[in-house]
Amino acid sequence: MLLPSGSLIPANFGARPLFEGDLMVRVGSEAINQATSRQEVLAALDAVVPFIELPDLIYDSGVKLDAADLIAINVGARLGIVGEPIPLQATPEWQERLSNIQLVILDETGKELATGTSNALLEHPLDVVLWLRDDLQSVGKRLRKGDLLSLGTITPLMPVESGQTIIHPATVIMVE
Repeated sequence: MLLPSGSLIPANFGARPLFEGDLMVRVGSEAINQATSRQEVLAALDAVVPFIELPDLIYDSGVKLDAADLIAINVGARLGIVGEPIPLQATPEWQERLSNIQLVILDETGKELATGTSNALLEHPLDVVLWLRDDLQSVGKRLRKGDLLSLGTITPLMPVESGQTIIHPATVIMVE
């Protein structure tokens, strides 16, 4: 499901293929399972990972999806293009940087396709990590070193078009 930057994907990878700018982090320590603050979460992560998610919402665009619909289709998860991990440091500066990531997705001509900021993720990406961790723990699961956590979309969903090149900082998709 996770492909490297520069991957060539078919435009029809799904019934309703879309793309969105996302953000992932990588767990660096199992201490994340006991973290209670943003700073403790940050100390238990070792990288932020540029990520373009390629969901397939399956349903016609006129259908209003509810939570049960999204769960049934695994939130449409199909593919993802992963950039090179960027090492994190457990500093107040990194905590601030994570909350202010400006994401711009461009096409091959430099035209802006979508923009967003990381504070759209529950106001701070580290809060999403805590929420995901707590949800996993509620069903008896623990995070492990090396786990990748997709924190959610930062940009609006956009349709995939044949012949398109999608450029996200450190991540590129070519659509055939």
